[in-house]
Amino acid sequence: MIVLLAGLQFVLFVVSALLNTLRNIFQQLLQNSVSMRIQLMVMEKAASLDLPFYEDPASYDLLRRAQNDSINRPVLMIATAFGLLQTLLTLGTMIALLFGVSWILAVVVLISPIPAFIADTRYGWRGYNIARWGSRLLRRMQYMVSLVTTDSFAKEVKLFGLGQYFIERYRLIANAFYDSQKSQLVRRYMTGFVLGNLSTIVTSITYLYIALQAIAGRMSLGSLTAYTQAAVQVQNSIQSVLSGFSGMYEHNLYLNNLVELMARQPSMPVAAEPRPVPQPLRGEIRFEHVSFAYPGAEKNALTDLSFTVTAGETLAVVGRNGAGKTTLFKLICRLYDPLEGRILIDGIDIRDFEPDELRRQIGAMFQDYVDYQATASENIGLGNVPEIANRDSVVSASKQAGSDELIAGLPEGYDTALGKWFDAGVNLSGGEWQKVALARAFMREDARILLLDEPTSALDAQAEYDLFERLRSLTHGRTAVYISHRFSTVRRADRIIFLEHGRLVEEGTHEELIRLNGRYARLFRMQAAAYTGEDVEILPEEVLSN
Repeated sequence: MIVLLAGLQFVLFVVSALLNTLRNIFQQLLQNSVSMRIQLMVMEKAASLDLPFYEDPASYDLLRRAQNDSINRPVLMIATAFGLLQTLLTLGTMIALLFGVSWILAVVVLISPIPAFIADTRYGWRGYNIARWGSRLLRRMQYMVSLVTTDSFAKEVKLFGLGQYFIERYRLIANAFYDSQKSQLVRRYMTGFVLGNLSTIVTSITYLYIALQAIAGRMSLGSLTAYTQAAVQVQNSIQSVLSGFSGMYEHNLYLNNLVELMARQPSMPVAAEPRPVPQPLRGEIRFEHVSFAYPGAEKNALTDLSFTVTAGETLAVVGRNGAGKTTLFKLICRLYDPLEGRILIDGIDIRDFEPDELRRQIGAMFQDYVDYQATASENIGLGNVPEIANRDSVVSASKQAGSDELIAGLPEGYDTALGKWFDAGVNLSGGEWQKVALARAFMREDARILLLDEPTSALDAQAEYDLFERLRSLTHGRTAVYISHRFSTVRRADRIIFLEHGRLVEEGTHEELIRLNGRYARLFRMQAAAYTGEDVEILPEEVLSN
């Protein structure tokens, strides 16, 4: 019999250990799965939001909180809920047993953990607010880390000896953040300690009362043991239940970050019944009294801008830094909507098109193009994802941009990894990266509109000349608009517009603008004089402004 009981106990221990192991495996797998799903949800939501979302610092705080603070909370809530259920199943029996001794004592035991629960919940709320406030500090800390540990910044960090400076900045920010956390944690746990002693006092009183009842002969020794254990279990169970509710409340606070992000909707309005983009698209672009200001800006980036780019025309946009040239491109791509006026393509207001369908008709390269840490083929193919695996299309785009010879010289050609973040890749020069980015813009072979923002800023003179010789044939039948500060490039355009403080001040061919002898002519002569070394008469800017 003893052997049988011992064997049964062994089996129970093994089964219990196995169940615990399976629970741990399931919980870890669930955590990994939920974490991946939350990351995907954040990425999908971020990809659906419009450009204004990314130009608000509060958006980056929200993204960080949604990714980092919310990622473990769903599984923790599930585990807490199961723990609560398990505790509640045993709590009822113990409470009934304790009421058999004294209902007053039972009530005291039940309510004694409540002050600690209130304090824990209160500090959970404060902790959440500190984490919310500290999200920007944590982003700054991560930025300081990236400045010291990323190849993109390594040259300047080494040249100017910035490593220690950024380390000290990190230390100052980290100390400020962790000091706020430290005081919060100390107060939270010290309060828990003090209020926890209240439960200890109640437990001691309960033991004393039950012991006195036994001494007085009102209960047996067995009852004394049962009631004492019941009192302990009731109090521990109540503490577990209240702690579970407090934990679920805190988890819910942090999950609200994810809920808040998921509730964000694209700010760009879409027509209830979008008009299809004309096929084939001719590519005429017309601005009608367009004004635009960035969110939170006091001044307009563009004011009352009106001009037309005829289908198949090449237009150069010229102006000083901050004149609104890149903003003009953003509006054509409908990354923003104008505050006043309208933009038409082939006579249709672009707000009547579905934004993604419109963008598929545009090939573009912005001045702040991305150097993707991927293969050369992928870097180019990202310009038209459906064709990313089409090597013929990738090679064709590369030839149009003049990057084919560059890529042919790489160790593995188009399969060479560019950048060294993940693979033993190749780092390109600024001009070489620009050629790759330009090839990406040419991936959309069917795009009838081509927008190039400083496409030759990092190219040498020969590469610039070769590119614009090719552009004459590449843009045949396409509408091309490009921004450049190089007048050797600008003068090749069919027409030129000159922007100043967001307004159109001059328009015409190169020859017409030179004869006008205005702002364009002044800047052209200044640049020409820098090349030739000749002294030329340049009108003062005050004269041009009058």
